[in-house]
Amino acid sequence: MSQPNDYTVGWISAIRTEYVAALVFLDEEHKEHGAVSPNDNNAYTLGKIGDHNVVIAVLPDGQYGISSVASVARDMIHSFPNIRVGMMVGIGGGAPSKKHDIRLGDIVVSTP
Repeated sequence: MSQPNDYTVGWISAIRTEYVAALVFLDEEHKEHGAVSPNDNNAYTLGKIGDHNVVIAVLPDGQYGISSVASVARDMIHSFPNIRVGMMVGIGGGAPSKKHDIRLGDIVVSTP
């Protein structure tokens, strides 16, 4: 059985469609795991991608925005204290322009 301290990558999806897509990336899913923080309301899927133990969560239905993501991330970090890489992965929208050559299928990476 894997323990919460074994996980180093956190993946948050904004909507269920993105969450389902995230699950496809898992090389293996961990069915049993140790207890999470008692105040953590997130539902998690745990697994492995390559050599990395990954925690995947999705925002609650109908909740969007920075504060909702921050709440999910906060609880995730409390329950999985060894997370070193956090990702918010999802579908984005963009409009091409002369300044920004955005096309369908592009990967956009943001930094704080």
